[in-house]
Amino acid sequence: MNINMKNLFSIEGKTALVTGGSRGIGEMIAAGFLAHGAKVYISSRKTEVCDATAKRLSDMTGNECISVPADLSGLEGIQSLADTLSSRESKLDILVNNAGVSWGAPIDDFPEIGWDKVMDTNVKGVFFLTQKLLPLLRLSGSPEDPSRVINIGSIDGILTPAFDTHSYGPSKAAAHHLTRQLAAKLIKEHIIVNAIAPGPFPTWMLSTGVGYGGKTEGDGVDWDAVGQINPSGRVGSIEDISGLAIFLCSRAGAYVVGETIACDGGAVASAGIQI
Repeated sequence: MNINMKNLFSIEGKTALVTGGSRGIGEMIAAGFLAHGAKVYISSRKTEVCDATAKRLSDMTGNECISVPADLSGLEGIQSLADTLSSRESKLDILVNNAGVSWGAPIDDFPEIGWDKVMDTNVKGVFFLTQKLLPLLRLSGSPEDPSRVINIGSIDGILTPAFDTHSYGPSKAAAHHLTRQLAAKLIKEHIIVNAIAPGPFPTWMLSTGVGYGGKTEGDGVDWDAVGQINPSGRVGSIEDISGLAIFLCSRAGAYVVGETIACDGGAVASAGIQI
């Protein structure tokens, strides 16, 4: 038996694209990839924010983070991003479909635009960006080292959401099922697809839901209080989400296919427990 454990969790030298990478969970995953030797492209809708995050992450890690702004809610933006990446890279090792939106309103007032915007970004965007990047992913993947796709879902796609975000949970449940379908189709082409379903993390999106107005730090922001509601007694950290993503993209995760893994401090496991 030939055993080589030295580089079991290495992603050094790989090229990754993280959508929605300018803040929140996408930024955390991008930072983790960069810190472990990957070259990372990040995309988001707002050019200035995306450029600033890419510069900050490059300066912080000493590795190359490149901004490629794009609106992934429609095919025009998706094709533009795929074309830009194809013009700069001959292959893509890792795609993280993290770009996502939510919309909150009471059920009686929930608008069609709130349904369509969430579904277009969280489901359609995931499918069609993966589709457009398949040529680059196929050129990277091999039996020894498959290329990887990680779709970022949510525990709201597993559990009943607490907020009036009536299209968000169904969109994430769809992303989880899409993950299994893509995984089954692409594994024979040496492309591995998995999903991560995050629980509470200190992000802009959760901040708006818990009343912090989008702020993730500063006056009035108390993530410890939010964490106390969670079974683990805390919200997630950059180490939690980037560590799982790195595992899935390394040799250690090469036999994990089509799974949706909750990264939530026990929220899903503890659901329904009566005390």
